Amino acid sequence: MTLDIDAANTQAVERMMSARPMLKGLGTAADVIPGMQANLILHAGPPIEWDRMSGPLRGAVIGALLFEGLAKDEKRAAEMAASSEVTFAPCHHYGAAGPMAGVISASMAVYTVENITHGNRAYSNLNEGYGKVLRYGAYSPEVLDKLRWMNEEMGPVLAQALDRSGGLDLRALLAEALHMGDEGHNRNKAGSLLYLKLLAPWIAEATEDAGLESRILRFLGDNALSVLNPVMAACKAMADAAHGVEGSTIVTVMARNGTDFGIRVSGLGDDWFTAPAQIPDGLYFSGFSSSDANADIGDSTITETAGIGGFAMAAAPAIVSFVSGTPKDALSTTLEMYEITTAEHKQFTIPALDFRGTPTGIDIRKVVELGITPRINTGIAHKEPGIGQVGAGLVRPPKEIFENALIAFAERYAL
Repeated sequence: MTLDIDAANTQAVERMMSARPMLKGLGTAADVIPGMQANLILHAGPPIEWDRMSGPLRGAVIGALLFEGLAKDEKRAAEMAASSEVTFAPCHHYGAAGPMAGVISASMAVYTVENITHGNRAYSNLNEGYGKVLRYGAYSPEVLDKLRWMNEEMGPVLAQALDRSGGLDLRALLAEALHMGDEGHNRNKAGSLLYLKLLAPWIAEATEDAGLESRILRFLGDNALSVLNPVMAACKAMADAAHGVEGSTIVTVMARNGTDFGIRVSGLGDDWFTAPAQIPDGLYFSGFSSSDANADIGDSTITETAGIGGFAMAAAPAIVSFVSGTPKDALSTTLEMYEITTAEHKQFTIPALDFRGTPTGIDIRKVVELGITPRINTGIAHKEPGIGQVGAGLVRPPKEIFENALIAFAERYAL
């Protein structure tokens, strides 16, 4: 039987595009993520152990252990992390996606997104905002205090609000946000306002504490990334729907842990293909430079995997004021990504390109043949734990991960 790769890729991308992710609720990770354990720390990117972890990922792990009360101080947290007392696993192994360090621990509140087309679910945690936050490796008392408020006070209200809402259609929200100047990864100003608009009435119904209601609405409204984590879970649910198609060369995961950049491919099971992560080229906050930067980190590249983020930069020319470049560069980025993808998204369209669908479905064959790697826009973390975000910029994955994946594909299918 002749292998029809193009047909397999069409099937995979159709599953990705037809997926309809609905934000169904918010619950404790231990209660909603299958297999979650008290001593398990989920992290962004491909598998990695403590001795190879980057500074920001180590900082986030330490912060998570302090947040959980499993360690009383930084020294004890580091000792636990270096021993068998703590187990590490990629968020992607548990159907989750975490921005930057991507750490999820057992008692953290996580969103549940259900793809009602295919029935699979995905998860992500709450977004802390910019700057000195856990996902960038910071774990000072004020960072942990904010996390506790988010999880213990805001979380239950959001859970009730989402339950009362009956669920939010994230595919529809993303489609509208792209028409309002977002790209869904680093620019989510419109999407976060849409998210707040949809949730606000239900938040008002979910609590009789006017002060708490006001603080929650202000927190969500002031954070231009409020919707990013639900969006990442939505993209994870869409990409997972495309995974496991026999004979497909479509990328279904792109992720970084601050040390390695890894991908997974639809027709290659759960194998990871990895190489050293690169340092992004971008703009830095005052007082910082590229010498402070850690290598690329985070699961947020699931957005590009699903056809938005850097692939939709033509919809969001203002993103260049944050990640560097010009509006023309944003347009060129999207046009270049059509060269390495299989389809144009049926729901996500770009007004500036006459409502052309975003480039969707990265084909490892095209990446290798053309020598064009995916374009990604991303935040930049300080290389030392405890400091946080120092900028934002643009990066590409190393070519060898696609080359190695293609070699493995040829071997598996005896091509």
